[in-house]
Amino acid sequence: MTDKDRIIIFDTTLRDGEQSPGMSMNLEEKLMVAEALDGMGVDVIEAGFPMASNGDFESVHAIAKRIKNTVVCALARAKTSDVERAAEAIRPAKQGRIHTFMSTSDIHLKYQYRIDRDACLGMIKDSVTLARKFTDNVEWSAMDATRTEVDFLVKTVELAIKCGATTINIPDTVGYATPDDYGTLIKTLIERAKGGDTVIFSTHCQNDLGLATANSLAGIRNGARQIECTINGIGERAGNTALEEVVMAIKTRHDMYPFKTNIDTTHIMRASRLVQNITGALVQVNKAIVGANAFAHESGIHQDGILKHAGTYEIMTPESVGLTKSNLVMGKHSGRAAFKDKLKDLGIEIGENAIEDAFHRFKDLADKKKDIYDEDIMALLDSGSRREDAIQLQSLHITCGTVGPQTAMLSLRVDGEIRRATVEGNGPIDATFNAITSLVPHQATLKLYQVSAITHGTDAQAEVNVRLETPEGKIVNGTGSNIDTMVASALAYINALGKLQSMQKRETLLPG
Repeated sequence: MTDKDRIIIFDTTLRDGEQSPGMSMNLEEKLMVAEALDGMGVDVIEAGFPMASNGDFESVHAIAKRIKNTVVCALARAKTSDVERAAEAIRPAKQGRIHTFMSTSDIHLKYQYRIDRDACLGMIKDSVTLARKFTDNVEWSAMDATRTEVDFLVKTVELAIKCGATTINIPDTVGYATPDDYGTLIKTLIERAKGGDTVIFSTHCQNDLGLATANSLAGIRNGARQIECTINGIGERAGNTALEEVVMAIKTRHDMYPFKTNIDTTHIMRASRLVQNITGALVQVNKAIVGANAFAHESGIHQDGILKHAGTYEIMTPESVGLTKSNLVMGKHSGRAAFKDKLKDLGIEIGENAIEDAFHRFKDLADKKKDIYDEDIMALLDSGSRREDAIQLQSLHITCGTVGPQTAMLSLRVDGEIRRATVEGNGPIDATFNAITSLVPHQATLKLYQVSAITHGTDAQAEVNVRLETPEGKIVNGTGSNIDTMVASALAYINALGKLQSMQKRETLLPG
């Protein structure tokens, strides 16, 4: 394998993924995702769109300071102010990239930009030339490339290369392409565009027709050497190419895709769960690679084959994507050594104080739940990261059933102050959320309430996802897990409310 066989993985979870409805993240959450991506070997992290808001600028700047191994990229429109703002945002990065874009299709130029092709070329020249003054790592994208007349697309690519772009991205912006025509387009551009053999060509495929992964793979078979993707395939409309799908396709079908990536695939499940917990966007159970049923076998014929030889029905191992098979059964009699071994087995590295705190909470859970699964421990550690939040649940007592009214007796610690309320509602969840609102007043409305079981059995922990929306249209997600569904619901609502307060405080403090 040579460098020409290496596929650059460009993750845009924090930009394209985060800008889709309901997927917004706060600064702390973005840093957590960025560190997870850095740890799994992603080559480029598109950290945000600095000109979009002060919050986006702050996030890109903070990630640029924190990340040491991965290239940190900022998006910019073909405008001087955008490019300068992006350059400022990535200034602290050990390795930084500016990604600037311009629409090239006639439908975009006519109806969105209201300019002609000559004006489009002028904007490409100005923006790429300016970006190159700030960094020698410049990416240029031809937005709506797959609906652009090919001769003109070749001209725009040649111009971007001449002005200093080192990566040329060919987005299927509206998910219109099929694998045959997308692969042909990539090959045509590499062959026809002057200087095409001196730059990296990149794929960026949307999933409107369910072809994002197939199109991306067709792109690399025809000469592209960068794939733009997101964890779990999140993104605008139907989403983006899923990182886990293209990476595992390359790894599993090396006969068809004789390439390599830098991704440590054993980190895939952890990254997937992290993004699910933060965004509240749970993947479908039959989602490739990371869905709950991806390695489940219920059919008797399949089970018989798996028991005799895993390769009969599994083309990849669960361990290869970070799912573990451990002989250690965790329960109330498990000691610290077993607990530490389990954390190591899961690839979790935390300090001794954090381990001690997590171990005590593990023992509390084990007193209520017979068997502790890996997913339980992951949820346990996630909840532990919130122990310093400004809003803390102290106690909750619910009265419910066929004979009403349903009542919630709630106690919260808010900024160190204990607050109590007893509130009725139309059911236990309504009563609980009404009680929280009475103690921490706000104007947000509930847009999503979703419950799922973390593991199996009647004693499984419940995982609740809550989405709140402010009158201004700002959206935050909250998650909570507990063996008691009502408690998990309260924790999720409180988590979302805490994020809402943090976002409002940050916007108040930011200039402009």
